[in-house]
Amino acid sequence: MADALPTIGAPPDAVYVAAPGYAADLEAEIVARGERLLARHADLFFVQGSPGPAAWAQNTWLRPEALAVTSIGEAARALRARQRNWHLHALVQHRRAQLVVDKLPPIRFRPLSFPTDPPVAPLGAWTLLDRDHLLLSTECSSPFPDGQVPFVEDRVQPPNRAYLKLWEALTLARGRPGPGTRCLDLGAAPGGWSWVCASLGAEVVSIDRAALAPQVLATGRVAHRCGDAFGLGAEQVGEVQWILSDLAAYPARLLELARYWADARPKANMIFTIKLQGPPDPEAYRAFLAIPGSRVMHLSHNKHELTWFRLKDGGPSEAACG
Repeated sequence: MADALPTIGAPPDAVYVAAPGYAADLEAEIVARGERLLARHADLFFVQGSPGPAAWAQNTWLRPEALAVTSIGEAARALRARQRNWHLHALVQHRRAQLVVDKLPPIRFRPLSFPTDPPVAPLGAWTLLDRDHLLLSTECSSPFPDGQVPFVEDRVQPPNRAYLKLWEALTLARGRPGPGTRCLDLGAAPGGWSWVCASLGAEVVSIDRAALAPQVLATGRVAHRCGDAFGLGAEQVGEVQWILSDLAAYPARLLELARYWADARPKANMIFTIKLQGPPDPEAYRAFLAIPGSRVMHLSHNKHELTWFRLKDGGPSEAACG
């Protein structure tokens, strides 16, 4: 790797950290949003005209600032003068950057024990552009380092690892189902998301042509219906406070399902996984943002998929909104 980054030119309005493996999707999104890509280095995209967090950005630096620094001490002082907590996104000058880290207040990034809420203390991000130039942002879209949300995992009870996506989504939602609430899980099998809701004390109506894992039914809080999630009507379910879907479906068909339930249960909180196929196509998910109150983002536990939120309180600040 070179000792210096390409010249950025005009100051960026935002810096995007691409979701690992999905830089091409982020670049397509930048074009679709009408932003100007000033420069790119590795997984960092420097843009002008940013309207806020991007869906394929694992983290967005919202107030980027470039500084000339003549020493390691000067770089550390500049960071400490702005706030306490910082995360290094190392690109070049790795040893010099680590020496700066050593002069900053220590911060421990520990896995979360679900259920919990995200940290509230501001976490800034920074990198060295070269030996004598620092790029920093005191404000980022994510309170987690590079937007990665780690958990103390349950390797016994969940029927698959999909539960981690809902753990992350509910953590970022700053709210979750609980006792006295009803959830609808569309396309539930083998039941990872139903298991999460039941473990929180909620009652769950799940629907799928396939059966749920025995440990999910053993919670006593999940009523499973064998059938097609696309054929279920709101009148067959009654009132629900949460509508969830990790269904494997083409985005256009899932959009129809999202629109139906958004209209049928306008007060319900909704979280759907948008599973994408083929080359980057922003139009495949941008239509979800046209649903009032929608937000879309790539969770750190997503693969080639995005998570759509329609929440009563507006949804995660980390997510792109319409």
